[in-house]
Amino acid sequence: MRSLRHTALAAGLLLLASCGLQSGSAVPLRVGPASIQPIEALDGVPITVGSKDFSEQNILGYLIEFALSAAGAEVRDLTNIQGSNSVRDAQLHGQIDISYEYTGTGWINYLGNEKPIPDEKGQFDAVRDADLAENGIVWTDMAPMNNTYAITTSKRTSQESGVRTLSEFARLVETNPAAASICVGTEFNVRQDGLPGVIEAYGIDSGKLQKQIVQDAVVFQATADAKQCKFGSVAATDGRIPGLDLMLLQDDRTFFAKYNAALVMRQSFAEAHPDIATVMAPISRLLTNETITELNRQVDVEGREPADVARDWLVAEGFVTAR
Repeated sequence: MRSLRHTALAAGLLLLASCGLQSGSAVPLRVGPASIQPIEALDGVPITVGSKDFSEQNILGYLIEFALSAAGAEVRDLTNIQGSNSVRDAQLHGQIDISYEYTGTGWINYLGNEKPIPDEKGQFDAVRDADLAENGIVWTDMAPMNNTYAITTSKRTSQESGVRTLSEFARLVETNPAAASICVGTEFNVRQDGLPGVIEAYGIDSGKLQKQIVQDAVVFQATADAKQCKFGSVAATDGRIPGLDLMLLQDDRTFFAKYNAALVMRQSFAEAHPDIATVMAPISRLLTNETITELNRQVDVEGREPADVARDWLVAEGFVTAR
């Protein structure tokens, strides 16, 4: 039922884009305080939380919702909005107040920069300063998790081919193209920070590269089976990677842009409610690649609801209690 509710909500956002979004729905699960205690300055403050429409983003959105609910805020749920640009527009126009966004998305998609900054902190600092100056958007509390693009393969294929890095993959394309066959998603196939950039950065002979363009969801099983393709393009923190016993190739030339998650708010909202960053900072610090990948796995492999996964993790870490 929650999935149906979110589908309807996403459709509603598109229909109402020209006249303003609705205020959202109630937070789906109740929580109480634990290490996060009620804060007088947040008591009853209306806060609308947004996210994009995939598992990791829904989990991140619910982490915000439950944390701020435990702190006493009146939280509304606008997770599962379809597409990055829709979330961005909703934030700029005050229809959502806070969300987790990725530094690479901010730098490349929203600010229009073509070349990413290779250092994680450098990328965060650059997007934080530029977005505040140009759009009045505050970036804060960057998490260690980096949901960047990556190339994956099965552990068996890696052992058989000896490929553990992208440089070794490039050499395999040259010497044995059939053994280096790759499935790529439609967007990864054309984005400059995707396959075209990988080809250029690693000197891959595109004429020898045997690729199949498939839907992103198909990549995982196809790569795990190693029949349709031996390698595949993925997001680095996808829960299906450990779920199917896949591994990521090392980006040994540090080509891929950094996509660390960080909290984003309008400047006026952030300055009016500085306690929000205080509440969320300890949560962001714990969101490593290993942690978020496991949470994603519980949703995408085990079929659990993102809200349940987010709340259970916050309970286990002692931030909130379940009610």
